[in-house]
Amino acid sequence: MIARTLRTVGRQGRNLLLPRITACRPLHAIPANFSKAYDHDGKTKVTIFNTETDLGLMVTGYSQYGFRLNNDMVLIGPISVFPRSVLSWNVNSFEDINEDSLSLFPTLEPKIDVLIIGIGDQAPPPALSKRVIEFMKKYKINVEILRTEQACATFNFLNAENRMVACALIPPMHLSYNENDILQAKLRKKELYETE
Repeated sequence: MIARTLRTVGRQGRNLLLPRITACRPLHAIPANFSKAYDHDGKTKVTIFNTETDLGLMVTGYSQYGFRLNNDMVLIGPISVFPRSVLSWNVNSFEDINEDSLSLFPTLEPKIDVLIIGIGDQAPPPALSKRVIEFMKKYKINVEILRTEQACATFNFLNAENRMVACALIPPMHLSYNENDILQAKLRKKELYETE
């Protein structure tokens, strides 16, 4: 550590501040009790909330057959997911979504703020969106109709924020995958470093 003092040099009414070194400690005299930068309370920490069950149920995976939740429960077919429970949803495709299939959501207590509907891997048809939004507007429930992948992510995010949210999901007919999905599958099977 270097201690500095400032001295004033005056010449014809002008003051200049110049540094003057008064003490200097050699490097070997610096205490060796430094710790790593990440050993304190300000430590950067990443939490993957899909795997934490204390935040409620979250969808961690899906296939053409069903869904996997963060408590390792595997569910077959369309489902309705709530922050602390899950039910089977009696629809086969987005064409079966009507007032009867949505009648459960307005009757819930406490009342939900948002209903997320995942309709598989196709884009939501405007006629379906209009019909569902008009029905849920009567009960003052906001609705988002999305592809299943987006609906799962939206539900997980809102549920982690402790919002009153419900999600109705239909498994997609087709799955798209990328290099990361292949890498993760190989890591699970421990085939990453095997050679052919």
